[in-house]
Amino acid sequence: MKSRDRFLAALACRPLERPPLWVMRQAGRYLPEYRALKAKSSFLEMVKTPALAAEVTLQPLKRFPGLDAAILFSDILVIPEALGQPYAFRETGGIQMAYRLETRAQIDALAPAEAVPERLAYVGDALRLLKKEVAATGHALLGFGGSPWTLATYMLEGGSSDDFARAKLLFHTDRPAFDALLEKLTAALVSYFRMQIAAGADAIQIFDSWGGILAGPDYEAASLTWIRRIVAALPPGFPVILYAKGTAPHLAAQAASGVRAISVDWTCDLATVRAALPAGLALQGNLDPVLMTTTPEIVRAQATRLLESVRGRPGHIFNLGHGITPDAKIECMQALVDTVTTFR
Repeated sequence: MKSRDRFLAALACRPLERPPLWVMRQAGRYLPEYRALKAKSSFLEMVKTPALAAEVTLQPLKRFPGLDAAILFSDILVIPEALGQPYAFRETGGIQMAYRLETRAQIDALAPAEAVPERLAYVGDALRLLKKEVAATGHALLGFGGSPWTLATYMLEGGSSDDFARAKLLFHTDRPAFDALLEKLTAALVSYFRMQIAAGADAIQIFDSWGGILAGPDYEAASLTWIRRIVAALPPGFPVILYAKGTAPHLAAQAASGVRAISVDWTCDLATVRAALPAGLALQGNLDPVLMTTTPEIVRAQATRLLESVRGRPGHIFNLGHGITPDAKIECMQALVDTVTTFR
């Protein structure tokens, strides 16, 4: 079975001999070929140059052919930039937006969703290049984007933050302004995801990376309701994967959001989550990324433990519980690929 077919079968919860495998943020600084390319071009240059974005996307597949899917090399913050709020990387680490949203007038001045396909045309171009490549290798191709809430946190704070308190304050003190921003982001993401689908993406992953900082009663109104609207606006039945870090109490609500798969972080017990989710919903995860900095023996043991915990339950896609880190070891990644691809 081709990798793409295996991946889509898992999303449809059909029985498979072994689960498909891909790794969040699988391209990156742990690969020497990435570091060589990064020495010549900045991160943003690689994101905005289709040929370079395609090259970086394919690097993990060329080194680890056992991976079943390629995920586009890009960044969730291309959406704020397309709306008129550029971003950069701080020398000390983290994200720096060109300015932070402080007034309703600034929110209203953001570009409309209709501007997104043209301003992010380089993303569509990269996906079309990749589609030609993965069609030959048989791999699945994933597009992605941030959730409206997660994007709003950066836009309202003006960059990275420990608590994104300004976003929560706006939610509680000026709901009309908050909703106006989330409306804009939702419309932009619908346009963006439709573009990715038209360019050849086989599935879309939504990263609600900061959903877990919300108070429990606020999660639905501040984040999940907007994700529901995005999923409902995409082609019926198109596979959408939701990854929302730190939101285990909301798994049941996420399962009812219309997505095809739930991706869980490493703090969740995979077997418990699988038993709690509807039978027709795929589950993705959830090896602790820090294990990729240990030894191949530890990776093999822990990956096997996870695989055994959901043995016989269709609809599992093996992944890390968050993105692979820059200090991950190549030999650990190879051990992970070997363990999953030989599991029966």
